[in-house]
Amino acid sequence: MAVHNEIGKLAEGLAKVWLMGRGYEFLEANYRYRHAEIDLIFKHKGILVFVEVKFRTGTGYGYAEEFVDYSKRKLIVKAADQFIHEKDWRNDIRFDIVGVYKDKNGNFHFKQFEDAFY
Repeated sequence: MAVHNEIGKLAEGLAKVWLMGRGYEFLEANYRYRHAEIDLIFKHKGILVFVEVKFRTGTGYGYAEEFVDYSKRKLIVKAADQFIHEKDWRNDIRFDIVGVYKDKNGNFHFKQFEDAFY
């Protein structure tokens, strides 16, 4: 596995634990539909939450939310539509981005962008 893939999986695992600590109920990781993938899927306060996780070692090249472009959002929405259909989900949904940031001391910090797109 390439280093960037390993880092991505680590960030997803950290984000999963962090969100669960905030009361989110974990449902699924790495849900795939055709060429689309959703990193994490949760339920929170009756809402189905689709989460895209982005890892950054700093903000010099931009913030996590800036790296989810239109094409990526479109793929995530397509996969979410399929997941909703499969599960027959009839309640509200939300698309979030969680930025996982590693500081110079090796500590991880998180920033959640709720309703980041649709």
